[in-house]
Amino acid sequence: MKKIRVLCLTSFSDLPEAHMFIKLKEAGIDLHVIASPGAPHNDTIRKAGVPLEEIKLKGRFDLHGIRYIRNKLKREPFDILHMFNNRTTSNGLLAATGIPIKIICYRGIEGNVSYLDPASWTTYLHPKVDRIICVAEAIRKTLLKVGIGPLRLTPEKVVTIHKGHELAWYNATPADLTVLDIPKDAFVIGCIANDRPRKGLHILIEAMNYLPTDGSVHLLLIGKMDSSKLLPLIGSSPNAKNIHLTGFRTDAPALIAACSTAVLPALKREGLPKAIIEAMVYAIPPIVTRSGGSPELVVENESGLVVSPGNPKELAGAIRSLYDNRALAKKMGEAARNRIRLDFRHATTVGKTLEVYQQLLES
Repeated sequence: MKKIRVLCLTSFSDLPEAHMFIKLKEAGIDLHVIASPGAPHNDTIRKAGVPLEEIKLKGRFDLHGIRYIRNKLKREPFDILHMFNNRTTSNGLLAATGIPIKIICYRGIEGNVSYLDPASWTTYLHPKVDRIICVAEAIRKTLLKVGIGPLRLTPEKVVTIHKGHELAWYNATPADLTVLDIPKDAFVIGCIANDRPRKGLHILIEAMNYLPTDGSVHLLLIGKMDSSKLLPLIGSSPNAKNIHLTGFRTDAPALIAACSTAVLPALKREGLPKAIIEAMVYAIPPIVTRSGGSPELVVENESGLVVSPGNPKELAGAIRSLYDNRALAKKMGEAARNRIRLDFRHATTVGKTLEVYQQLLES
């Protein structure tokens, strides 16, 4: 049987994506990768025997990059071109013009696709796209709602494949939070994010207004969160002295592993949040909103709590339920870790991706 030849275009692969390339090659796919120079897992991919070339795409229409990709497609008979973000998709589609090849693109976030948006026609709505792999079912459902009259994506074109993980990838030692002036016995709410309006960080800070102010509850904000809107909100909180900003940290997993709960108060447009997955791996019970794929990560009230977006009182209530019942929090954290171990396995992601490749070439 002829080997399937796949060219993957990516930028800065995360750990699951890098290991997916490796496992697909081990499964018999003749897989090649083009990635950004200096991406963190390029050497890991190469050492596993996956051919990898580096090129920096400077925008969504990079003439040098388009020529480079096109020349590779012309020289080598690839069956599938698999692209992993907006920039690689728009450049890859132009590079593949007139070349008989199947096209797959990846969608990792909800929203911002419209038939009235010219940019969408250069990516997900381009007629040459054969499959869109969505990282969450919520994203697939949102894409299927996009349209004008009969102008819509067909259900068979859009599929969901959750990004899988392996517990062995995560071995950070929980950080000592006392160096951040957090008491050893405090209940610590951890949140990893960058300050964007859709992340709902102001809702989390407002939720602190409904929690004890005696120093037993602390909020640890990890990431770039120093905006002119957020800082005054923190300063006016009755719990201001118990809110800690770390800025960007390379040891974010170790920090979240030392927390009592992990919260992502997103208002909209979530994918399958890596920060929550990492918390679950470390048996930290998550609290997420009904935004994008976040609720798909947990079995509600078993391996996590789910609240309405934009509701600080409801969010505070969920936090309080874990604060008041530490045994429940521990049990939920253990269930969260098992949820990733059993239901978000890396092997499942690889297997489903193989199925898409095979189905696409049989159609």
